Amino acid sequence: MPERNQAALDFLLNRRSRPAKTLSGPVPDRETLNMLLTAAARSPDHGKLEPWRFIVLEATALDRLADLSQTRGAALGVEQEKIDKGVAQYATADLAVAVISAPVASDKIPEIEQIYSAGAVCLALLNAALAAGWGANWLTGWASHDREFLREGLGLADHETVAGLIHIGTESAAPPERPRPDLAVKTEWVSA
Repeated sequence: MPERNQAALDFLLNRRSRPAKTLSGPVPDRETLNMLLTAAARSPDHGKLEPWRFIVLEATALDRLADLSQTRGAALGVEQEKIDKGVAQYATADLAVAVISAPVASDKIPEIEQIYSAGAVCLALLNAALAAGWGANWLTGWASHDREFLREGLGLADHETVAGLIHIGTESAAPPERPRPDLAVKTEWVSA
């Protein structure tokens, strides 16, 4: 039997994201955040292409994105309730890391695998933040799919997308446990 890292296994079996609206300051300092980003960067990456990057969004940048979310939502005719939710995601945050999916041209590694790698980075960053004692949540929202918002707000190139916005801060309330998938329904065993 392999040697078990019981503490890591217990963490993964009990991990729970914290709602972004319950996060506040203080937030990780730059040194701590660099450690979390280092952990996230150890995610699976077929071909070692590093098809992702990070944009650290601090409070002033988040306020700017909240304003842009309001402007873009109105210009696109998004219903006000969705606009308000999008604005709040930025306006009430103290720190978020945008994980940018940035596929690299490759004859060997399909783009979808590169996109999955960016998703793995999101989960690794989320789990690293939680393991380090911070509250964290992985969000996107309608503005994360608006090309003009991405270009103007985050400076993304046309081939880049937001894989996730990882909000990190101090949790003000522990969330209740939520129902989990029924593995008997979600699992198929194949032996031949």
